Amino acid sequence: MCGRFSVVSTSLDTLVHEETGVRFTTETNINLRPTQTVSTLAMIGNRLIQQDTIWGIQPDWATHLIINAKGETAGDKKTFRLAMKTHRCLVPCSGWYEWRDEGSPRKQKYLFTHAQGKPLYMAGIWFPYATPHLVTLTTSANKACQPYHPRMPVFIPLNSIRLWLNGDISELTTLLLPDNTLPLKIQAC
Repeated sequence: MCGRFSVVSTSLDTLVHEETGVRFTTETNINLRPTQTVSTLAMIGNRLIQQDTIWGIQPDWATHLIINAKGETAGDKKTFRLAMKTHRCLVPCSGWYEWRDEGSPRKQKYLFTHAQGKPLYMAGIWFPYATPHLVTLTTSANKACQPYHPRMPVFIPLNSIRLWLNGDISELTTLLLPDNTLPLKIQAC
């Protein structure tokens, strides 16, 4: 995943509220990038709430900002293990971007959105700093995304939100696989 996604609050706020029951409010940012504020959904206690986070972490040992973790291995990596076990979240978004080299001087930018205009719920893990920080999870690209990039965000289906947020880590394996049934609209920008 390239490190940019889109949030259009006018539709996202209403749809996330209707689908999850959480009063969700975010600011439109069609080019949300690392270090910026990201509105997420997290379980605090036994309550699903909105939690604003900062996208990216930079542990003492890291030479650069970490914004993504491979969903397949995040539970095994020291940096992500505890967050994967106890601090999972969802990032409601309108879409995400990938760039593809098509032989011209600049790579072509593509926007990926849900084909029916529904919210996409990216899987993430958060870190309990003074202001919580977020790392999004990626997986191998599904069939629709493979021509554009070898990886894509992990998306959690609406009917698996509670499992993702509250389930035992051993129950999450299938949620971290690419979803070939996800209806996507892909357009050049």
